[in-house]
Amino acid sequence: MSDVTVVERATGHRVLTTGLIGTAAAVAATTLAAGLAQVLGVDFELPDGGESIPLSGFAVVTGFFGGVGIVIAFALLRWSARPAERFTVTTVTLTALSLVAPFLAGANTATTASLLVLHLIPAAVIIPTLRRSLYPLPRNTSLIEV
Repeated sequence: MSDVTVVERATGHRVLTTGLIGTAAAVAATTLAAGLAQVLGVDFELPDGGESIPLSGFAVVTGFFGGVGIVIAFALLRWSARPAERFTVTTVTLTALSLVAPFLAGANTATTASLLVLHLIPAAVIIPTLRRSLYPLPRNTSLIEV
């Protein structure tokens, strides 16, 4: 008897399911972290208009960009020979670019630092989760030798 490894290509269903779960986890983690920052005294007040960012704002923006990540994963699954690697490069680059925005907001130091961390939390959850869903799954099959 010998074992043969059959590789099943990643599927859109797996990417969607994993992406939605990862996005929900990222929304929860980001909102929890923002709430904790508020408890510790971060006001999330932006000087342009003087309003504070509500917790629901963190949840909505995280959910939206989690959805963008799922769309990117779908596109790369469809049109790239190496979707997991391309996804990682693309999303890490976009995350790095997103780190510029907190500095441009003109907020106080505590708010700016918190916003930087709150950009990294969902990236740390969603990127590895979706990356794993883009890899093929090995499936072991036993064959009987005659």
